[in-house]
Amino acid sequence: MGIPLGVKLVFSLWVLLWAPTYAWLLGPQNFFWLCNLANFLLLVGLWRESRLLCSMQWLAVALVGLLWGLDVAGAALLGVHPIGGTEYMFDPQQPLLTRGLSFYHLGLPLVAGFAVWRLGYDRRALAGQALLTAVVIPLTYLVTEAERNINWVEGPFGVPQEGLPTVLYLPLLMIGWPLALYLPVHLATLWAGRRR
Repeated sequence: MGIPLGVKLVFSLWVLLWAPTYAWLLGPQNFFWLCNLANFLLLVGLWRESRLLCSMQWLAVALVGLLWGLDVAGAALLGVHPIGGTEYMFDPQQPLLTRGLSFYHLGLPLVAGFAVWRLGYDRRALAGQALLTAVVIPLTYLVTEAERNINWVEGPFGVPQEGLPTVLYLPLLMIGWPLALYLPVHLATLWAGRRR
């Protein structure tokens, strides 16, 4: 089974609307976020019907999207961010359009999951996404503004850390992203595949 043309076209339209709007509102540095990068990589994966690219982005966004949604819901319903990282969604200084477009965090896992369901899961995705993360994390640290804390290169959950020197913190982050966010999805996807 391939990816229906309608899905490719709708997702292409999304990226064509979202990317320039985000660039205008937040600047190009914002595209270093792994979840933002996933939009572009998933777009390529959908058009090429690449099992590997779609599987990699499934790992990148499945758990992140769930945690993002739980944090937003927790803050909206209880006034508390149970995880952290979505405080900007309730910041009146942030443009309403930016906050509205950020709800893509809920839709992206659905698109990536649909692609994996149609194309199958590529076991190489864990290594591929871990390698991509190992490249993006230090690059983010080098070329983005520290106060933006993109990909949490300055500290987890959007809070700067001072306990570890950068030379130790960044490698731990490069290992931590795959272990905490990609590996559980990888294992759950393999388990679900065996159950089918």
